Amino acid sequence: MQKRRVIGIDPGLAHTGFGIIDAIGNNIRLVSYGVIETPSTEEHGTRLLAIYNRLIAVLMEFKPEQAAMEELYFARNVSSALSVAEAKGVVTMCLSQQALPLCMYRPNQIKYAVTGTKTADKKTVEQYVKILLNLEVEPKPDHAADALAAAITHVFSTAEKNYIL
Repeated sequence: MQKRRVIGIDPGLAHTGFGIIDAIGNNIRLVSYGVIETPSTEEHGTRLLAIYNRLIAVLMEFKPEQAAMEELYFARNVSSALSVAEAKGVVTMCLSQQALPLCMYRPNQIKYAVTGTKTADKKTVEQYVKILLNLEVEPKPDHAADALAAAITHVFSTAEKNYIL
């Protein structure tokens, strides 16, 4: 089996989380994680451009081969959902420019892949990300943990299956 480098992304206008892992089959190892922050005092377009520029820098530095992101779902706050959708569009464009294949996962798919239950809360997801990546503490902030969870989901959903007969 070949090593794969996967980036998970949790898009948002104020905070875009990213998490990068290496995988051989279902064996995973943390490479890096973080959050791209844009202050609300900046112009809207400037914030989107900052996400673009900083994400391109992350992609150039770590050179992932595959990408994963949570599917956008509309919740109670429509205005924040629209900002997330715009950030997601910027992220998708960055990945496309780098010819990175992107897989999208529903929130309950990510929760199930990481914790074994579709109804896990954010804290439980963070704890399982910590365990699965053999970290000493949960990755913070939660946007980075969510991005790592998306990357882990992608690895577990696409790993080659080896069976001993």
